[in-house]
Amino acid sequence: MNATTGSRERSWVARRLRPGIALDLGSSRTRAWATGRGVFLDVPTITFPGTGASRPVQRGTIVDPEGAARMLVRLLGRQTSRLGRPAIVLTAPVLSDAGHRASARAVLDVLRPRSVLIIESAHAVALGCAADLTRPLLVVDMGAQLTEIALLVDGVVVRAERIPLGTGDLDPGEGQGEPADSVAAVVVGMLRDDPHGNMLRALRRGPLLAGGGALRPDVSGLLSRELDVPVLPVESPHTAALRGAAVALRSARGHSARTGGPGA
Repeated sequence: MNATTGSRERSWVARRLRPGIALDLGSSRTRAWATGRGVFLDVPTITFPGTGASRPVQRGTIVDPEGAARMLVRLLGRQTSRLGRPAIVLTAPVLSDAGHRASARAVLDVLRPRSVLIIESAHAVALGCAADLTRPLLVVDMGAQLTEIALLVDGVVVRAERIPLGTGDLDPGEGQGEPADSVAAVVVGMLRDDPHGNMLRALRRGPLLAGGGALRPDVSGLLSRELDVPVLPVESPHTAALRGAAVALRSARGHSARTGGPGA
C-alpha cells in the first residue's frame, strides 16, 4: 500500500466513523437519534431563561432562537463535544419559510455541526415508515400544536396545507375536537383542486397519520368516517419523523463514503 492509497483509506474510515445526529425539534417534544445509539433523547421542548420554564418552539416555529440554542447545549452539548463535530439532519415543518430554516441553522451552530441537512417532516414520516414512494402518498402529521397535510408524488411534496392546531388543542371532554374536523375539511378542499388525480389516488390508498394524533383512536376514526377511506396510523407515530431523519442521515453518510472512499 503506497502513502496515497493509505491516506485515502484512512480518510474513508474516518468519514464512516464520524458521528451523526437526527433531530426532531417539535413544539412539545425534542427527540434525537445518534449513530450507534439509536433514539437517546425524548424530552419536553423547554428552556430555562432564569425566570422559569418557557417553550422556544410554538406552532412549529422557533420563537426564541437564543432559548432554543441554550436548550440544545444543555441536552446535546456533552454528546457533541465527546464525539466531535456531527452531521445533523433536522426535521422541519413542510411549510416552514426561509426565516424559520435560517433560525434553525443558527440554533444548530451552537453544536458546531460538520454539516446540516433540513428535511421536510412529511417526507421524513414517509421514510420513517418505509412507505412506497412510487405511488402518490398523503401524509397527515398531527403534532401537539401544528398539523400538516402533505401530498407526495415520487417522494417529493407537491402540495401541503397547514392547520395551527394539534393534539394539545383537543378537548378531553369533547372527544376528537376541532383539529380532526379541520383536517377532513382541508383534505376535501385539496381533493377538489386536484387537476392531475394524484390526490384522489393517494386518498384511495389511505392517508398515513403520524404524530400524537395517530395515538388517538377518536381522531383516526373520525377522519376515516368523514373521508370514507381507511386512515392508517403509522407504527410508533410520535417518532416516525425522527426515524425518517435517521434514514436520511444514514443515506447521506453512505453517499459521502461511497463518493469519497478508496479509489474515488
